[in-house]
Amino acid sequence: MTAALPPALLERLRAIDTPTICNGLEIVAPDRRGTGYTTRPLVCLREDMAPIVGYARTATIRARDLPTASAAEERQRRLDYYAYVEKGPLPSIMVIEDRDPEPGHGAFWGEVNTSVHKGLGSLGVITNGSIRDLDQCAAGFQLLAGSVGPSHAYVRVETFDAPVTVAGMAVSPGDLIHADRHGAVVIPAEVAPQLPAAVDLLVRREAVILEASRRGDFDFAALARAIGESDDIH
Repeated sequence: MTAALPPALLERLRAIDTPTICNGLEIVAPDRRGTGYTTRPLVCLREDMAPIVGYARTATIRARDLPTASAAEERQRRLDYYAYVEKGPLPSIMVIEDRDPEPGHGAFWGEVNTSVHKGLGSLGVITNGSIRDLDQCAAGFQLLAGSVGPSHAYVRVETFDAPVTVAGMAVSPGDLIHADRHGAVVIPAEVAPQLPAAVDLLVRREAVILEASRRGDFDFAALARAIGESDDIH
């Protein structure tokens, strides 16, 4: 489990969109350039919502077939799962892998579970499964999902507190997650403090090119000069 980072750092990271976080990681963790983020499209319930940053709580679900465990066993597993959700550093972000052959057969996420998880300190969920009750989901709780569907079918938690993979993003319990309408990325905790400065450098470099491109006399020669000036910014 990742040790909690300073709240002020999390606040600074929340002010940055997820694509820019990915750009910053290319500087502070270049070996992560091609991994550690979602690579498949996800439905975003709240596209206008600010980015969320929190510590991963992981689980796997299934919904298509009847459970083989007894009702009492299923109830206890659900309670154990909720106890796990509440543990560890906050805020949390749920990362839930639907392991049905066709993910999304039944929705784990709707009015009740978004309210419960929000109450237990979670900011949102990233899942390849489905979501429902779109108008009744807890206010301020973000959902990035593989699909939207009407039924919960036989949905239940199968495992939790173990590595999962959602939309191409591999996540371990406690990983620091950054997410917005574009998708999500795992931020290695050891480089998180370096990200704000890396993003500031990128913004300053990009500003030179953007400013040049918006001038009326912009042409290839102006672009080449701007790229050279951008590269000289450190």
